[in-house]
Amino acid sequence: MATTVLHKADTRGHADHGWLNAYHSFSFASWYNPDRVQFGALRVLNDDTIAAGMGFGTHPHDNMEIITIPLEGDLAHKDSMGNAETIKTGDVQVMSAGTGIQHSEFNPNADKRTKLFQIWLFPKVKNVEPRYQQITLDISKQKNNFAQILSPNPDDDGVWIYQDAWFHLADFEAGFSKQYELKKEGNGLYAFVISGNITINGQELETRDGLGITDFKTLDIKASTDAKFLLMEIPMK
Repeated sequence: MATTVLHKADTRGHADHGWLNAYHSFSFASWYNPDRVQFGALRVLNDDTIAAGMGFGTHPHDNMEIITIPLEGDLAHKDSMGNAETIKTGDVQVMSAGTGIQHSEFNPNADKRTKLFQIWLFPKVKNVEPRYQQITLDISKQKNNFAQILSPNPDDDGVWIYQDAWFHLADFEAGFSKQYELKKEGNGLYAFVISGNITINGQELETRDGLGITDFKTLDIKASTDAKFLLMEIPMK
């Protein structure tokens, strides 16, 4: 029998710094909730809006898999590995921080905001050599489908990380339903609704709601309205 934990959108942590408007699904920075520290290997799910011309100065990370998914606008990235790239809506970026990296992230546009998800996962192995990867997704694959955007395998669709995790983006039309099958026994899944309404095994979810699910093999997912959502399958131990 599947076990679930529901995180409604309005229960997230919130910090408005003017240049940055951030919502935290899990404890982050000054927002701490002892019941919302992590979900398995999923440590951070931040829903950020960055004002025009603003961003995060150079700062360090180590032993974390960091995934960035732009939702609107662009993000300029520089890091201590020598990468200087701009990721755009429809891209996905990953950094394996490993033994340690430093990076900065800025909205390069003077006239429009940038919206993005930043997601942190604990790695499967520590102190790997840091690496960077970004790709442009084929958005058409998300239509009424689970389009894989991340996995542990460099030869699979999407980016890859040092963890037994699989991420999928989906864009369902109202009334469409599809079954999700667990990739690895013992994993759990955290679903996050980008827009619209869906039901997962009968549990209704609205925009920016999150649902953690464990102890399952398949899930029935149906769109109540036109809906976009992110599925993150991750180890629970």
